[in-house]
Amino acid sequence: MPARRITPALLLIAATAVLSACGTPGTTPAADAKPAQAGPVEVKPGLTVKPDPALQAKVPQAIRSAGVVRVATDVPYPPFEMYENETSKQITGIDFDLGQAIGARLGIRFEFQAQKFDGILPAVQAGKFDAVMSAMTDKKARQASVDFVDYLNAGPGWLVKKGNPEGIKVVTDVCGKPVGVQTGTNHQKLLQERQALCKAENLPPIKILAFSKDSEAQLALRSGKVVADYLDEVTAGYVAATADNGATFSTVTGRPAVGDYSASPMGIGVSKDRPGLKEAIQAALQSLMDDGSYEKILTAYNVPGIGIPKATVNGALD
Repeated sequence: MPARRITPALLLIAATAVLSACGTPGTTPAADAKPAQAGPVEVKPGLTVKPDPALQAKVPQAIRSAGVVRVATDVPYPPFEMYENETSKQITGIDFDLGQAIGARLGIRFEFQAQKFDGILPAVQAGKFDAVMSAMTDKKARQASVDFVDYLNAGPGWLVKKGNPEGIKVVTDVCGKPVGVQTGTNHQKLLQERQALCKAENLPPIKILAFSKDSEAQLALRSGKVVADYLDEVTAGYVAATADNGATFSTVTGRPAVGDYSASPMGIGVSKDRPGLKEAIQAALQSLMDDGSYEKILTAYNVPGIGIPKATVNGALD
């Protein structure tokens, strides 16, 4: 069977057809239900992923019968998830490509749907989604809602105006100043913890402005409403390099500037109501790590350094 390139539109059409015939994931399939059949998938030019029958067998029967994993993601958050262009609703990015690769290896489809970040975990718990791929940090508190298959590791960073006019070199340089952050993220929690550093030096607290999307925080930075945006260093670097051809933003990274943080990895959040799914995803991800496909995806986005060698489960330190 020839390799194919999957687009979100095709995923949605195919998923709707399959779900109509077989029911939704989590329901009891008919006794004679057949596993979804799939061939090689061209994830990116030069990267085709083939299904592995042994790994396909690990997929829970309900998911195999439906042929689809419903994935929540917060768009845009480049380079992890973004639209192909300003007028397109087709999703691309690290998480999307990696999801297609995992799905191809398992012989099922990963169907991505946009969902605001702070509503993702409630939506999974409500049964709307089976998994999350949205640059989400694996945290102990979040493990009460989902199980994580860890797949990346990156620290926080500052996105600032070009040339860093505020001269942010250490965390306390933002004390008393307005900074942006996305609601519900680990970065918002870290910023709250930074307030203790301001207090210890008798400086006014950071004026934290939380936005529903990081793109809104970037707009606030452009307009001067905030002096910096606190996000992960990978996204900060990508935005700084690509926005207005690199003419608008700069980044400030490193522990003195962003403050201490634990090495909690990013994880694929998997619904606790889909027993066996996290093990299948973990096995498929590890196979992609082992054969080099995982590294090819990260390299395509110029971030091979955030890769990890082993797909672990619930590896958060705090």
